[in-house]
Amino acid sequence: MTTQLLERPAVVSGPAAEPDDQNPANSGQPDHRPDTPEAAAPAALQAAMPYRVGTPDIAGRYPVIIGQDLVIGRAHRWSRDWWVETSAGETNLGRPAKGVPGVEMAAARLAEKYAAGEITAIPLNQIRAEVLQPVTGPVPLLHPRMPVNDRNTKSAEAAFAGLANLRWRAVLTGFPGSDNHWLLLCELCGWVGPKFWSHLRGRNGGLPSLHRHEGGCVGPDRVRELIPAYQQ
Repeated sequence: MTTQLLERPAVVSGPAAEPDDQNPANSGQPDHRPDTPEAAAPAALQAAMPYRVGTPDIAGRYPVIIGQDLVIGRAHRWSRDWWVETSAGETNLGRPAKGVPGVEMAAARLAEKYAAGEITAIPLNQIRAEVLQPVTGPVPLLHPRMPVNDRNTKSAEAAFAGLANLRWRAVLTGFPGSDNHWLLLCELCGWVGPKFWSHLRGRNGGLPSLHRHEGGCVGPDRVRELIPAYQQ
């Protein structure tokens, strides 16, 4: 499976903010939201160095592109913070200013770093060649970013049991926490894409929507028929 990178507006949708109950190290921390002119008004930097945001890959990483086909870095969200991957490594940029999409803040920061000569660009074709592919075997219990402790292990075990009950399968990483994208395969129709466990587990102990994912899956009636949990 590959994801085509296209020029697109930088609009990000995501879940409402939730307590980070899977990673206590991130709970109760100050709200580090940058308040720089670049974060608040990335359009100013756009005028000096035009850039655009590409479609994210299956791991949720948005390429930031300049010129025809040069990628200066990739941005992704993790537990409400925004991170960038560049030639200089990975950096946590924190949370954006109120009202500013996180990917816009990250893209502006990447453009600023590139203009200052702090990072280098690589061809878009190279990024496409590095697109992650779903694994064919079992995935680890926890995502590499998740600390291995009793709390996270129990949450991961509960999440995997829930996936099995609802006919989903993790195909790239282990449990990433409730509020991070998790690449899953729908065992009813073979669709692969990112989902949030906080959405799949249903509200107040209930079941999630019968509309499993974009494209319609096999239809609500077949979902009820094939998944016993919906018949209880």
